[in-house]
Amino acid sequence: MRQKVIRSDIKVTDQLATQECGKPAPPQSTFSGFAGEIVRWQKDHGRNSLPWQNTRDPYRVWLSEIMLQQTQVSTVVDYYDRFLQHFPEVSDLAAAKQDDVLGLWSGLGYYSRARNLHRCAQEVMALHAGEFPHTADELQTLPGIGRSTAAAIASFCFGERVAILDGNVKRVLTRVLGFSADLAHVASERALWDQATELLPDEDLAQTMPRYTQGLMDLGATICTGRQPQCLLCPVQNLCRGSASGEPTKYPVKTRKLKRSAQALSLLWAQMPDGSVWLEKRASTGIWGGLYCLPAFDSDDALKTLLLESVKGRFEPMQTFVHVLTHKDLYLSPWIAEFRSGQAMPRAMVSEDRPGAWFSPDAWPALGLPAPIRKLLARDDSK
Repeated sequence: MRQKVIRSDIKVTDQLATQECGKPAPPQSTFSGFAGEIVRWQKDHGRNSLPWQNTRDPYRVWLSEIMLQQTQVSTVVDYYDRFLQHFPEVSDLAAAKQDDVLGLWSGLGYYSRARNLHRCAQEVMALHAGEFPHTADELQTLPGIGRSTAAAIASFCFGERVAILDGNVKRVLTRVLGFSADLAHVASERALWDQATELLPDEDLAQTMPRYTQGLMDLGATICTGRQPQCLLCPVQNLCRGSASGEPTKYPVKTRKLKRSAQALSLLWAQMPDGSVWLEKRASTGIWGGLYCLPAFDSDDALKTLLLESVKGRFEPMQTFVHVLTHKDLYLSPWIAEFRSGQAMPRAMVSEDRPGAWFSPDAWPALGLPAPIRKLLARDDSK
């Protein structure tokens, strides 16, 4: 009997050593109760009253999943409700103008999500007769739906046995499994997908898959947090290798860091006496793609060269401010320029490359505007 115990200990030690060398080992039988614990915990302690829960409507689940990418739940709730008021069905979203979609999205950031959302709705109508595909593999063929999002929709709506792997779930699973391979490498992330799939429930999938999937999300968001995990409240602490090691926060491992950059833009805030402002629609690619924006220039000199002789009223710089994006810091320098009633914008400012128009104070708030531009226009500095 003693010999068996020694062999078992050697096996576990060898397995952990193998992981430290970057070759993740598969889940062991000790994790066989993992899925059941997550399902039970979610039922009693998880989040069960969010507006996109308690439904198997793939349109509503898809909408929430796209909005929740890189965005907190508290921020998404109001946007989600407004979207459904304007576009209660996928057919309504597909038929909408992109400007209207971007207008409702304005302030959520990551605007490629909104453009893909619109394209996806159109493809669902054109290629799938208004019905979302029922499998994760098929869902991934639609614009803006990656592997994890497709799995979430398929799991929540159709009970498919398929694993999600968003940021919260990666944190939970790497800690439970003691998965120390570097997720900056594609092979390591692929290995984690495989292990995540092995941990899935295998009975009564129509009921257990939605609750299991939601449970992992909830656990990562509320208990197994990044910096201060509440291990004593965790339903799977007794299974968690990260907790047993005493260093759960060393997981997940990802060595590659985002490279931040900086960019300076000079903004023209041209305004009529009635409060109308000149806004340009930006190209569909690049920063703030497809949104309306104050004309942007690479420098103050470039802005002044085009406008200095045209502006007869106030024309002066405002305070520079910084807007932080995921990969970049934007240093924004606004210039206020007062135009006379009926005065035309200089020809150099009006072209196919810079499509723009005057928008009244009643019109511009409904447009899709970058968050810093919306905040700037809402201030009283122009007066």
